[in-house]
Amino acid sequence: MKFLGKPRSQTAASLPLCLIFLKILQPGHSHLYSNRYAGDKVIRLIPSTEEEVYTLKKICHRLKVDLWQPSSIAYVSEGTVTDVHIPHNGSRALLAFLQEANIPYKILIEDLQKVLEKGSSSQAQRNRRSLSEYNYEVYHSLEDLGRRSRAYKRAVWIDCGIHAREWIGPAFCQWFVKEALLTYRSDPTMRKMMNHLYFYIMPVFNVDGYHFSWTNDRFWRKTRSRNSRFRCRGVDANRNWKVKWCDEGASMHPCDDTYCGPFPESEPEVKAVANFLRKHKKHIRAYLSFHAYAQMLLYPYSYKYATIPNFSCVESAAYKAVNALRSAYGIRYRYGPASSTLYVSSGSSMDWAYKNGIPYTFAFELRDTGHFGFLLPEVLIKPTCTETMLAVKNIAMHLLKKCP
Repeated sequence: MKFLGKPRSQTAASLPLCLIFLKILQPGHSHLYSNRYAGDKVIRLIPSTEEEVYTLKKICHRLKVDLWQPSSIAYVSEGTVTDVHIPHNGSRALLAFLQEANIPYKILIEDLQKVLEKGSSSQAQRNRRSLSEYNYEVYHSLEDLGRRSRAYKRAVWIDCGIHAREWIGPAFCQWFVKEALLTYRSDPTMRKMMNHLYFYIMPVFNVDGYHFSWTNDRFWRKTRSRNSRFRCRGVDANRNWKVKWCDEGASMHPCDDTYCGPFPESEPEVKAVANFLRKHKKHIRAYLSFHAYAQMLLYPYSYKYATIPNFSCVESAAYKAVNALRSAYGIRYRYGPASSTLYVSSGSSMDWAYKNGIPYTFAFELRDTGHFGFLLPEVLIKPTCTETMLAVKNIAMHLLKKCP
């Protein structure tokens, strides 16, 4: 194991939630993120007509919102999950619009800053723990993580945290390493996996972005690269790969969260991983990338509506994986091609890996479906990682068998 540093309306209809993240100034003081999220609210709404969707897109564009889910305003349609960060000076206008348009909504979180602060004391205690007391059931900053390295043979690549704010991803990568180390002798499945496969683990793909999400902006998504022409920083590292680069589902504007970058592999993080995968692609049989949130297991293609050549093998692996995952706590995952199951997006790591000869490529969208979103509580790390391990182990064992 090597430890390394336009959507279709029928798809949208299966995602019935629409969340709006509002910033409203309130008195108070906190040192966490300079109190920038004081009074933030999470609102769930359901646009029921195309006219409501159009109007919602229009006002969101005018207010220059920060999208959580989906990644682009173009994906918003009837019933789609839409998480939007609204600056405080636009919140009243949005609320007035919702009331005037008679679009029903429900406030799920009254004050987002308070939700963030709940974990701050435990984080401070965690910083004082010794390595022997390392806790895998809390989120860890970049400084908490370590490295391992070994030679390779037939292998599985796993990366987490390509999008900075999706903290449950890096938490799972750490969990996987812990399980591999601690259960090798007691778990026959883990032992078989480790004896026949090597695993390359990249616990935090987007290092600078992840660090920034801890220190400055909890909901930062992109990398932190500079742009010579714009003040906006960063590139969407999952739109920066050389596969239908900067086509549908990606933006050419540096200020957008889905900005594809000035050219493919412009980001050093993407370039480094792409070079590694190119070098070892003869040995790597599976590529797994962990994201959040939606509770989905996705496979190619993401950039087009088409069936991959080895569809039956991949579909079978996905079906068994989600069933294994569900067996732990009854959590249901949807599975299928990313383009039709989620939305069309170009320049993704999953499509690139598949196009470069890795036959089993998957992207997990971990818990939940929108109630907590990117703020999945630490109490849910263990069950999320436990059930996800079952899915990953199932996929790994699938690689060791002939495709049914």
